[in-house]
Amino acid sequence: MARIDFAFGASEKLSQACQTTLRQYLAGQKMVVFCSDAARLKAFDLQLWAVDDAAFVPHVMATDPLADQTPIILASENLEQVLAQAPAEAWLLNLDEQCPPTVGKLTRVLEIVSDAEDDKASARARWRVYQAAGHDLRSHRLS
Repeated sequence: MARIDFAFGASEKLSQACQTTLRQYLAGQKMVVFCSDAARLKAFDLQLWAVDDAAFVPHVMATDPLADQTPIILASENLEQVLAQAPAEAWLLNLDEQCPPTVGKLTRVLEIVSDAEDDKASARARWRVYQAAGHDLRSHRLS
């Protein structure tokens, strides 16, 4: 089972997700970022290019030929195939409204939750699904 970390209280979900991705990249962590909403994933992609004036976060779409050599992979579909090709130590950052269709062999999933009521409600629903599947759930409050 995977460890699922929910970070509650983000003032803006995509900005917090970019900051989290930057921190994890700088720590040497490989990540797959999933969102079935291609427009939201594109917005995340664009924000990631400008997350910090002094930092670069190498990332590509999962369909890019350099995906197997890039530490941050963005996926909007075919998650099972993407995770099968990802290193076992990679983490999954879920930006979707639903639970990802699979967590594959990964041991860690990150969920960023904003203060918006609809985002909190969908996070509660995802929590229940993860809990029913037997995952190790953790809750964190962002400051």
